[in-house]
This record gives sequence, structure tokens and C-alpha cells, in this order.
Amino acid sequence: MSALAHSPRRHAAPSPDALGTALAALAALVAVGLAAERTVPLGDGYTVAAALVFAAGAGLVVALAARALPGAFGAANRVTLVRGALTALVLALLSQQSSPRAAWFAVALALTALALDGVDGRLARRGGISSRFGARFDMETDALLILALAALAWRFDKAGAWVLAAGLMRYAFVAAARVWPALGAELPPSKRRQTACVVQIAALVVCIAPPIERAWSAAIALGALAALTASFAVDVAWLVRRSASTGTGRAVRPDEGPP
Repeated sequence: MSALAHSPRRHAAPSPDALGTALAALAALVAVGLAAERTVPLGDGYTVAAALVFAAGAGLVVALAARALPGAFGAANRVTLVRGALTALVLALLSQQSSPRAAWFAVALALTALALDGVDGRLARRGGISSRFGARFDMETDALLILALAALAWRFDKAGAWVLAAGLMRYAFVAAARVWPALGAELPPSKRRQTACVVQIAALVVCIAPPIERAWSAAIALGALAALTASFAVDVAWLVRRSASTGTGRAVRPDEGPP
């Protein structure tokens, strides 16, 4: 959620809709975390860690939404914020010891977040309330979930440290755009990009599942990482071509977006 900081600057009070959703999601997170501490079981600090992660991210989102959104927070962003709470619960599992029950809990959380992925986009399109803020919020939430799952796959010894590349690729891309502004241009929507994201999340969920042996989980993670790398490569190549073409004065048509 941190990369949302590029929203337009505009002083405004936080939306009661956004603040109320964040508080409700935090309360639900605490309830789920406390229940997991007893039933999984998990360490006493698990819920606190998850709550702190979510509170920091949600606070940033609420503040940025106040400046970027002209109206209400909206149903689509509420769903994305719930996905953020689920992601915080996954991230907090990094503080726990590996166990089959902890792995199954991570799988359940990630599958719930994956099921909600796309719901927010459909709600935004159906209500005619799509926004750049909402699209970016959705994308950064996906990126954070991938990072959390990749780190868990490594933490639970289901793949080598190389699996972290799947979670760090988005952030490396953002960092590269700081050095090479051509990579910071806006990319048009892409089904290929959305599919690569869903495949990456699903593959990492499968890797974490206890019945999958390490050799298979590593192979699955490696295949998904290759697909994600190819997707990023397509976008980078398009951005480089776009920069070169606009530098020569040739306009880039909307239908010239990456496949």
C-alpha cells in the first residue's frame, strides 16, 4: 500500500466511509487473529503484529484517499481494504514457526483474498466509479500479498530464497522508474498482466499447502516466477519503445499498448 503516495496533493478531511471501513476491518482482523492464536495455535504476538501492519497501511490509504478521491470511498475500495486486512494477517505469519496448521491458515487467508480480487474491479465498473486511486490501490494490495506469500514460501522451506524475487519484482520496477523515468509512464490495462498476477498468487498458495513436497513447490514457484518475469519484460519493452517513439515526435496510439 505504500506506493500509493503518488496521489495528487489536496488537503481534505478523511472520509467517514474510508475511516469507518478501516476501523471495521481492523476489528475483524483482531477477532480473526485472536481466534487463530487459540486454534492454530499461534504465538501471543501474532494479532498485535497483524494489527500494527494493517493500521499503518490503512492509515496511509485513508489519508491518501482524502486527497485523491472527490467523493465517497466507495464499495470497491472497501473490498480492497478488506483484502489489505487479509494480507496483513498473512504477513504476520512470518513471525511464527512453520507448522502444517499455520500453512493451512495462510492458504485460507490467501484464497479468501484471491476470491475477493476482481470483485472490487467489477463493483467499480458496475457503479461507474472507477478511479486511478482505486486501480493503484488494488495493484499495490496484490503486490503486497505476492510478497507476503513468497516470503512465507521461503520461511516455511517450500522454496529457496530466490522465490522472494516474485514479491520484490514490483518494487524493483517502481525503484527503477525513479532512475529511468521512461518506466514511470502509465501502462494501459492488460488482461495478460492481470492473469500473471492471479497465476502468481495461486501458484504461491499451492506451494505453501502442506501436502505439496518441496521439490514440487519449488518447481511450481519457479514456473510462476518465469511467467511473472515475462509479463514484466513485455511491459518494460513497451515502455522503452513508447519512450523512444515519443522522443522522435511520433504519437503512441491507445491500441499500441502491450499485449
